[in-house]
Amino acid sequence: MDKTSKSTGEQITLLKMALSLMKVGTIGFGGGIAIISLLEREWVERLHCLEVEEFLHGVGLGQILGPLAVNTSIFIGYRTFGLVGALVAEIAFLLPSIIVVILLSWLYFSFQSIPSLKTALTGIAPVVIAMIMSAAWSIGRKAIRSKIALGLCLAACLGSLTHINTLWILAIAGLMGWLFKLNRSQSHHTQNKLFLLLPPVIQLLPHNYPVIFATINAVASVNLLMLAWVFLKVGFVFFGGGFVLIPILNQHLVNDLGWLTQQQFLDGVAISQVTPGPIAVLGTFAGYRVAGIPGALTATAALFAPATVLMLLICQFYQKFHGIKAVKDFLAGVNPAVVGLIVAAAIALAPKALNLAHPLGIILCLVSWFLLAYCQWHPAIVLVMGAIVGISLPEFFG
Repeated sequence: MDKTSKSTGEQITLLKMALSLMKVGTIGFGGGIAIISLLEREWVERLHCLEVEEFLHGVGLGQILGPLAVNTSIFIGYRTFGLVGALVAEIAFLLPSIIVVILLSWLYFSFQSIPSLKTALTGIAPVVIAMIMSAAWSIGRKAIRSKIALGLCLAACLGSLTHINTLWILAIAGLMGWLFKLNRSQSHHTQNKLFLLLPPVIQLLPHNYPVIFATINAVASVNLLMLAWVFLKVGFVFFGGGFVLIPILNQHLVNDLGWLTQQQFLDGVAISQVTPGPIAVLGTFAGYRVAGIPGALTATAALFAPATVLMLLICQFYQKFHGIKAVKDFLAGVNPAVVGLIVAAAIALAPKALNLAHPLGIILCLVSWFLLAYCQWHPAIVLVMGAIVGISLPEFFG
């Protein structure tokens, strides 16, 4: 079973797909949108297995439930090798993150400390912003080909920055694309090469989720079935991207269930942020605390299960109906909105990564963007460069 690259003629086997996604999962620092930039570079620009429009459809559909990067990987796997490809893609993408989190969880609960990665992360953060900017630039040049598309992009960016629900943004953008027959009208426009590129993560849903669990005091009494049920229920309210898990899990695991102390939870958030892959691996950390490695694997599988099932259904629906003109117009409206969300993500993250009083981070961000967008350096090399700068010159980052 294989697939041929549309431009290079290279045979893409199931193993090659798995190794490619495992590589992205290994260097995917910075959260969902940053990882999307790596997936776009790998599957649109390098392997040419997906058209940019099709990739954007996957990104848009992947924001309905669960972690964006994982859902996009499922979409890539399904479009390449069907159901088997989707499941292999998800496992391959998550495997590096799960291994690292389990290792760090073992170190933490064994020695009550976290390896000091702060200085390296100060250098990685500006590179992550550059990666997101590069993705917005690369995708936007292809997706924004009319004034209407540009307007949808800017409106989506503004909507995200003002905390409007992402699903509403994408739904309205798709409706506008259908009303204006955007897919058909854009065929008469040349590619818009000059559009606003603002520097990026999607604003989150409100945090007032209802309490759905009874209090359980003793971690030792928790079995794997109970652990799976707890995280499965969390998976069903996992809307809005990875960071939405923080308030949900804090309420349930610390306040309601008592499985983690507040300090352990905060340290778990730190571990999930310094590892590659989605922040949702916070569930892996919590599962390890409750039941060791089996608990970590059980919690992870249960947390991702609802989004995985829904994404597989969406992929099947997409495969059957994406060729219909009305659906194409709807998705043509979604595409520029996704670009706007990526831009909004860069704007939201920039203040945490860049400090005007310490310009080295800004310089590193601009240099990284140039190396990624114009010199076509591999993101892993640029990430290592940023980590080295952060470790060598921490005093210049503030």
